[in-house]
Amino acid sequence: MSNQTLTVTTSPHPVGAYVLTVTGELDHHTSPRLREALDEIALATGTGLVIDVSGLTYCDSTGITLLVTAYQRAQATGALLTLAGSSPDLLRLFRIVGLDQIFTLQPTTEQAIAALHS
Repeated sequence: MSNQTLTVTTSPHPVGAYVLTVTGELDHHTSPRLREALDEIALATGTGLVIDVSGLTYCDSTGITLLVTAYQRAQATGALLTLAGSSPDLLRLFRIVGLDQIFTLQPTTEQAIAALHS
C-alpha cells in the first residue's frame, strides 16, 4: 500500500485570483489538507479561484464532495471557481459523476485565469 500524500500550495495570481495547486491523492485521509487551504482563502465577490488538479493522481468521493463544497462556497460569495489541468482519467471521473456540468474545466492554469477574466 502506498503512502498517501497530498500537497496543497496556495499562491495569489497577479490578476487577483488565487491558484490552489493540488498534487497527490485526494481522499478521506488527505482531504483535510485541501479543506484547510480552502478555508484560508477568503473568497470575496469577483475573486477567482483556480484549483490546479494536474498533479492529482487519485480522487475519491470525499475529494469530489470537497470540490463540490468549494464550488458552493464560491457561488455563495459571488466568486468564480475553475478547475485546471485535469488528466484524462480525472476528466472521465468528473463526467461520470456530473462535475463537468458544474465546473468550468480548463486545460491549463493560465487558460483558467484568462477564462475568469473574459
